[in-house]
Amino acid sequence: MLSGMADTDTVLYEVTDGLATVTLNRPDAMNALNVEAKEALRDSLRRAAMESQVRAVLLTGKGRAFCVGQDLKEHVAALAGEEEPTRTVALHYNPIVSAIAGMRKPVVAAVNGVAAGAGFGFALAADYRVVAESASFSTAFAGIALTADSGLSWTLPRFVGHGRAADLLLFPRKVDAAEAERIGIAQRVVPDAELPDVAREIALGLAHGPTLAFAAIKESLAFAAVHPLTETLEVEERLQAEAGASDDHRAAVEAFTRKERPRFHGR
Repeated sequence: MLSGMADTDTVLYEVTDGLATVTLNRPDAMNALNVEAKEALRDSLRRAAMESQVRAVLLTGKGRAFCVGQDLKEHVAALAGEEEPTRTVALHYNPIVSAIAGMRKPVVAAVNGVAAGAGFGFALAADYRVVAESASFSTAFAGIALTADSGLSWTLPRFVGHGRAADLLLFPRKVDAAEAERIGIAQRVVPDAELPDVAREIALGLAHGPTLAFAAIKESLAFAAVHPLTETLEVEERLQAEAGASDDHRAAVEAFTRKERPRFHGR
C-alpha cells in the first residue's frame, strides 16, 4: 500500500508492501547531487529508517546513472563564493552514508548506471548491490584533486582489499559491472532490462523476511569489522538472545515443525 511521496522532485519516495523505494530523480544531470537532492536524499533515508511500516529500502536512480556524485556546477559556484564547498561532507554525505549503513533495515542498491564519487560510496554503504550489466563504478575524487568521502576509504578496502582500493583511489578508472562482480563490489549483475524487477523482488523478499534478524545481522557485521573476535562473540550472544525472543523466531520454528513456510512480521 502506498504511504506517500517525497516533498521534492529531486528524490522520489514511496512505500509499497513494506518496501520504501528511494529514487534519485535528476536524470538530465545523471543524478548529480545539488543541495536540494542531497537534503532530500538524507531526509528520505531518515524517514525510511523511522517509519514502522518500512521493513526494507530500495535505493536507485532514474535514467542512465545511479549517481555521479557532487554536482560540479554547484561546486564551482561555491568555490567562487564565500561558502566552504566541502562543508557538504558534514552536512550531507556523512549523514546519508550513516543513514544507509546505520538503519536497522536492509538496504538494496539497484545500480542502474554510473556510480561515481559519492554515488559509489552510497552504493557500497548498502547491504546488497544489484547491478545492471551496463553500469560502472569510479572513485573519481583524485581526478579533481580531492580525497575520498562518503565512507569509501572505509568500505572500499573491506570489499576489494587495501591494495586494490589504493589503486582505484589513486588512479580513478571505470570498473564495469563484470569486474565489480569479480572483485566483490556487486553481489549480483543482471541484464539492464531486468534490473528493476530483480532488484524489487530481492528488496521485497527482505521486507517480507525476519527483519529483526536482518537488523541483528547488519549490526553484527558492522561491529565485527572493527572489533576483535572476543568482543564480537559477546555482541553475537546479545543479538542472538534478542532474535531468539522474537515472535518471528517462534513462528518460524513452529512452521518448520509443521513443514510450512514461515510468515514474518518483523517483531
